[in-house]
Amino acid sequence: MGGNASERIDKRVVFDFEIAFTNGGGIQGQDFRLDIDGDDIADAALVDYIVDDLRLLMVGPARILNKRVIVEAHKRKDDGALLTRRAYVDLSHVIEDGLVTYPGLPAARICDYLSRERSREIYAPGTEFQIAKIEMVGNTGTYLDCPFHRYEDGKDLAQIAPEAFADLDGIVVRADHRNARAIDAGFFRDKEVRGRAVLVHTGWDAHWTTAEYAHQHPHLTEDAALYLRDCGVRLVGIDSMNIDDTSRDDTHGKSRPVHSTLLGADILIVEHLCNLAALPDEGFTFSAIPPKVRGVGTFPVRALARLG
Repeated sequence: MGGNASERIDKRVVFDFEIAFTNGGGIQGQDFRLDIDGDDIADAALVDYIVDDLRLLMVGPARILNKRVIVEAHKRKDDGALLTRRAYVDLSHVIEDGLVTYPGLPAARICDYLSRERSREIYAPGTEFQIAKIEMVGNTGTYLDCPFHRYEDGKDLAQIAPEAFADLDGIVVRADHRNARAIDAGFFRDKEVRGRAVLVHTGWDAHWTTAEYAHQHPHLTEDAALYLRDCGVRLVGIDSMNIDDTSRDDTHGKSRPVHSTLLGADILIVEHLCNLAALPDEGFTFSAIPPKVRGVGTFPVRALARLG
């Protein structure tokens, strides 16, 4: 039988802890109590909370002792006061063997280079490893485009500074695909977009891995790209198959004005996002960090939003 927020049972974790410092000494705590939002919490999460809450430095080995969960009203009712201070929303699709992200490009191939069975012949008894072999194009899963993807003299992944794709102030612009397929500049007017990662939430990620995903997908228009460029945005992301319109590729050529405009202004693009419905419109930071690869303009990322 389902419950609601008013029926939630508040729980607290009670525990002792011992923390040693790498430069000598340590601290202990007995009968420490914290509100938790759930039925249990891992010891490592408790250690992280104590270190953060007490602003400890030079922390070495740490132990949680005598941990138990009790039913007791939370002392602080606001969600921000609960133990889950830092919340992350994963905005990335899973990459798995056989995944085709863009029709016409090869599927990802993931297999063992060194299997656990084979490793038993190499390592000491009881010791085994797995080394994966991954073969895929850069346009796989949720990926980031940098200028080199479009322009020969543009910056490649190895030349992009970390601040271009990490911990960016974010904003979500809602553009439901059921109401509009072509997302023009009007969707971005009267919004604070300068210097931000602008994430366009269309809801198209619901069609991920289906035949429908690649057809008649929502996209930005050229005037939207020009407006965002002129507003000085840092990055633009979308939860769709392409940030450009690909519906007329077979009849009118493969023009890509949004890629051309944004990448020409060193504005990064992230395509195939997901879970944007879980984000607030503002009040989060966005990261989409690729590996540092020279001569490559597109690569999968683990796109994350940090709340709070």
